[in-house]
Amino acid sequence: MLKKMGEAVARVARKVNETVENDSDTLDLAECKLVSFPVAIYKVLRNVVRHIQFINLSNNELRSLTNKFMTTFSQLRELYLEGNALYKLPDEVSSLHRLKIINLSRNQFRDFPEKLTALLALETINLEENFIVDVPVEKLDAMPSLKCVNLRLNPLNPEVRVIAKPLIRFDLLVSPEEAQSDSAQ
Repeated sequence: MLKKMGEAVARVARKVNETVENDSDTLDLAECKLVSFPVAIYKVLRNVVRHIQFINLSNNELRSLTNKFMTTFSQLRELYLEGNALYKLPDEVSSLHRLKIINLSRNQFRDFPEKLTALLALETINLEENFIVDVPVEKLDAMPSLKCVNLRLNPLNPEVRVIAKPLIRFDLLVSPEEAQSDSAQ
């Protein structure tokens, strides 16, 4: 077990060093077995943090992100968090004013993260395969840049399916009703 843990730490260190050495706009820590965002990374990235626009933390074991994460990386344009154990976002997610894409698929959300509706640049929200029942359709429709919300494989209220489609101007992706029933079981 210690060997595997050591390999995971080395992988994270290698990926962070690549970002710093290349002065990259991307931090890719996907599949690193992270249970939280390592605090030490903030110090290592301090000289390049303003350049980072894309972060991939997919397929880890994250249960939460901190307000510090959101405020440190406030210039993000794309944030990939699919395949974790997230069930809510910190309040400071509203500081991501430049965010265009957020992928929260395959997590543990039971409530739609309404703080996302304050992000006026947001174009794509992916919440596929969570446990969301209700959706703030009116707030989403008021988002000027929103193009697509993916809610496939969520146990959505039937009202959301019926009411939302004729009222909205963005693409709302939902599963066929038969698949909805299957995923709720």
